[in-house]
Amino acid sequence: VQLQASGGGLVQAGGSLRLSCAASGSIGSCRELGWYRPAPGKQRDLVAVITGSGNILYADSVKGRFTISSDNSKKTVYLQMNSLKPEDTAVYCCKCEDWYGQEYWGKGTLVTVSS
Repeated sequence: VQLQASGGGLVQAGGSLRLSCAASGSIGSCRELGWYRPAPGKQRDLVAVITGSGNILYADSVKGRFTISSDNSKKTVYLQMNSLKPEDTAVYCCKCEDWYGQEYWGKGTLVTVSS
C-alpha cells in the first residue's frame, strides 16, 4: 500500500481544512487507517484512527474538532479539521497498518495555523 497525503495549507486560527490520504492499493487491506503528527518527545503522535470495522479513536486534544472518515470506493481516508488552533500546526502523516502489523506511511502534508 502506498499512501499520499494532501490538503494541507495555511489557515487562520478558527478556520478549517480537510486532509486527504489516497491509497494506491485497497484500503480494505488496512486493519486501521490513521492520521499522526509530531509531538514533543515523540516522532509521531496519534491524531485520529479508524479501523476496518468502523471504530474511531481521537486524541483528546482534537476531540470535537476533527473528524476522520474513509471512502473505500475512492481508497481515501479524510481528516476534517475545524476550529483549528496554532498548536495544531504540524506535518500530518497518514498510516495504514495491515492485518499482519505491517505499517505503511505516506509523505506528510503541512498544516500551518496562524494566530
